[in-house]
Amino acid sequence: MYLARMPSPVGVLVLASDGACLTGLWMEHQRHFPDLSGGKEAPDLPVFRQARAWLDAYFQKAPLPPMPPLGPEGTTFQRRVWDALKAIPYGSTTTYGALAQTLDSSPRSVGGAVGRNPISILIPCHRVLGTDGSLTGYAGGLDAKRFLLTLEGAAVGSETSPKKGT
Repeated sequence: MYLARMPSPVGVLVLASDGACLTGLWMEHQRHFPDLSGGKEAPDLPVFRQARAWLDAYFQKAPLPPMPPLGPEGTTFQRRVWDALKAIPYGSTTTYGALAQTLDSSPRSVGGAVGRNPISILIPCHRVLGTDGSLTGYAGGLDAKRFLLTLEGAAVGSETSPKKGT
């Protein structure tokens, strides 16, 4: 596992790669932050340069270059949820309930997979809201979620605690 760090408007981002694909992108102090103690710092890997270019353009609201190759590891169900997240257009949002319907699953199961998304921002879990449109559950924190949605020009709801069925 190779690692790189980069500053961003939502704090330090930690990137992980298997050498070919981006396998992780976390905010440094988020929930579900993995143990990366076996990783080797390699900030100049081509996949990290490509990820930094994409993230820099994203945060500057510039045209996005091609996304780096993504290789998130997870269960079959988690990968289905993460694929559904990638289909949410920039500046748009959906709800846990709507995703659950699309995937023929429960909002709770979908929420669990969304919360375990290992490649934040590029796999846009921040675009998922509670059933009533409220800001709920984001591993990077609700302030970061609000910032990302506002950056994209998405409608931003109010904050709530995670509720059953959202």
